[in-house]
Amino acid sequence: MSYVIGIDVGTSGTKIVAINEEGKVVASVTKTYDLHSPKPGWAEQNPQDWKKAVFDGLSEICHKINGQEVRAIGLTGQMHGSVFLDEKGDVLYPAILWCDQRTAKQCEKINEIVGEKKLLEMVSNPALTGFTAPKILWLRDEVPEVYKKVKHVLLPKDYIRYELTGEFASDVADASGTLLFNVNKRCWHEELLSKLDIPVAWLPKVYEGTEVTGKIKSSVAEQLHLSPDVVVVAGGGDQAAGGVGCGVVRSGIVSASLGTSGVVFAFAEHVHTDPEGRVHTFCHSVPGAWHVMGVMLSAGGSLQWFRNKLCKEEMEKSKETGIDAYEYITRPAEKVPIGSNGLIFLPYLSGERTPHKDPYARGAFIGLSLMHGKAEMARAVLEGVAFGMRDSVEIMKGMGIPINEVRISGGGARSSLWRQIMADICKVPMVVINVDEGPAFGAGLLASIAAGMFSSLSEACESIIKELDRVEPNPQNSEEYEFWYQEYKSAYLSLAPAFKRLGKKLEG
Repeated sequence: MSYVIGIDVGTSGTKIVAINEEGKVVASVTKTYDLHSPKPGWAEQNPQDWKKAVFDGLSEICHKINGQEVRAIGLTGQMHGSVFLDEKGDVLYPAILWCDQRTAKQCEKINEIVGEKKLLEMVSNPALTGFTAPKILWLRDEVPEVYKKVKHVLLPKDYIRYELTGEFASDVADASGTLLFNVNKRCWHEELLSKLDIPVAWLPKVYEGTEVTGKIKSSVAEQLHLSPDVVVVAGGGDQAAGGVGCGVVRSGIVSASLGTSGVVFAFAEHVHTDPEGRVHTFCHSVPGAWHVMGVMLSAGGSLQWFRNKLCKEEMEKSKETGIDAYEYITRPAEKVPIGSNGLIFLPYLSGERTPHKDPYARGAFIGLSLMHGKAEMARAVLEGVAFGMRDSVEIMKGMGIPINEVRISGGGARSSLWRQIMADICKVPMVVINVDEGPAFGAGLLASIAAGMFSSLSEACESIIKELDRVEPNPQNSEEYEFWYQEYKSAYLSLAPAFKRLGKKLEG
């Protein structure tokens, strides 16, 4: 029996899965580590913590399977983070993560140097604080003594690649999130690098997602009881690998994740760039393809907030009965009519990315009256998040991207009510599939091509991924929701100036 391994270097921990020749996960390990915030808005991690998690996890996996039968490893992980190395390959500074907000000035500087419209033309994305390029400029501006020693800049999963293989390499999907990559031509954008005075020599060689980037080092193979012939493939950023893991490898299939954040991820055969920069356009881990992605910051997180802050009684019942608290919250909401009896919820508890790019946006219940209770508020939260996800769907449709079905995942996808609301509001079938291992599974599928288990990602996905449930939109419900969706959009536009004033006031 041959195996491949998928490694997902996430923000809260690293997940490692072993997959057999039939595409089944036969072993899984998760190792957690800390996120550090030395100042408000900062988010850092120690790359050595990732390394320990990966090596310890691989050691455990190889005790569950025969490590000598592993053929390939695929890598994925949190995007946009920056790992700064010196000429010896030693870490110079804590890794600055995707959720770090310290680089607002550097984003402004990039826009001044390049121009916002020109930047979109060059790299298909706007300057955002989470991306890698402004982090490099921040280090130059704020920690020049460290910046002088930099010889390599890697993304999180690519630091693990370096530790496993000794190679400085990345993939086109993860590189797309650096703001330094020509997404159209699938290579580093040397003109932009020159404008920003960032040496191209610092950046790793870039590969397509299924390509081999090197063999595992003999010392690592010996340490972990792996075959010295194990190859490491390029892999992809977590969203692209997650897309592969959901079977979003051909036109018309879209995925929607209802986790803490909400992500709508669409396959694209050609480059599609939103002229307003409301959605991201990146290369896909599928060779020669691209993906378009919309992100809302508080999807499942909105319902989690509602549970934690306003549903103590339901949480106590859950402890007594063992029934999920969300069941107690959503059951009464099923009896509430469309539109929540005139109550609208704006799910902007953490600001918003798609479609507004507004850090000052905030959550709100609009239309509260004496008649409203928890049931209406709960349904309003479910509907508000679905409206936010529809924003991404509408933008993608406007860009000419076909959307025939949405493969829905994440904690929110467990709710049959939420799935129906999503289908009715987005006017697209919602499909639940048999795979829920996330990006680690997608990384394993990318490795399976190099291992010769499948000839293509399409073949792999068609062989492994099966539909478990399909929820069709109810035309009558969709028509009724149209009024409430337009009111939802109007409510944000009306409140946005107040949100900004309040935010500025709190900033002092």
